[in-house]
Amino acid sequence: MRSAADWGRVYATGVAMGIADLVPGVSGGTVAFIAGIYDELLGTIAGLNFSLVGVLRREGAIAAWRQANLGFLVVLLAGVFTSVAAFAGLLHRLLEEEPVRLWAFFFGLVAASVPLVGRETKRWTAQRLVLALIGLAAAGLITSLPPLVQSEAPAFLFISGAIAICAMILPGISGSFLLLILGAYAAVIGALKGFDVVRIGVFGAGAVVGLLGFSRLLKRWLERHRAATIAVLTGFLLGSLNALWPWKEAVRELYTHSDGRVEYFRVNAGPPADWVHGAVWMVVGAAVVIGLEWAARRLKSA
Repeated sequence: MRSAADWGRVYATGVAMGIADLVPGVSGGTVAFIAGIYDELLGTIAGLNFSLVGVLRREGAIAAWRQANLGFLVVLLAGVFTSVAAFAGLLHRLLEEEPVRLWAFFFGLVAASVPLVGRETKRWTAQRLVLALIGLAAAGLITSLPPLVQSEAPAFLFISGAIAICAMILPGISGSFLLLILGAYAAVIGALKGFDVVRIGVFGAGAVVGLLGFSRLLKRWLERHRAATIAVLTGFLLGSLNALWPWKEAVRELYTHSDGRVEYFRVNAGPPADWVHGAVWMVVGAAVVIGLEWAARRLKSA
């Protein structure tokens, strides 16, 4: 039975997950992993099926609510939706006005998360190291791809939602970055900023379909091959740092937004003369993760 403080931590975790998923390169699944709710989140989502209808008919709404662990999911999603509504515009502005500081902060955050995820694999064998290297290579390749297309068509947004949500629950794989590669990121962020109910609804429907299907598969992998799966996810997380490197240079023009802003394909570059500002924000990001992990351990031992 959770206390009021426990529910507050679930909500706060949802807020942090929402912020992470808004930024290309950062995964909400990483936040859930650090906060210690990843297995519960995955199990709750995977447990949403038609058998709950039978429980509802036989035992009533309260029994179905408890069996599905919907209290946990509702509070967590309330935190996610709060951060999306509150911070979508702010993060959009920071990406435009303070990209180096923002990317540096998340680079430090994700870098500090790598050993936290990796330690879930108690013993690193040669096979698991190879799996981690495969995850590293895959994430490095994915984060090096340029956006493919630009579209706001409903069918495209539905498919993009189904694909991106799979990444959003994986530690180290950013759903927002996949949206960027697919070419749907600008359309989704624009819909969130403008409260476009139709586009948000279509994207959300695709996300629900993708989430219900993929969560069951991932849960099965973790149950049967946990150490190997964590090894791959650790590699994914390390490889995602490629997308978060704060210093980049524009290579070519990709497209122009409806408001006249030009989007460029950017590649990583060496640190400039004033690299100290970025380094400071990397340390801040790492300190946030270390602080959260320390607080989580204190709470468990209390």
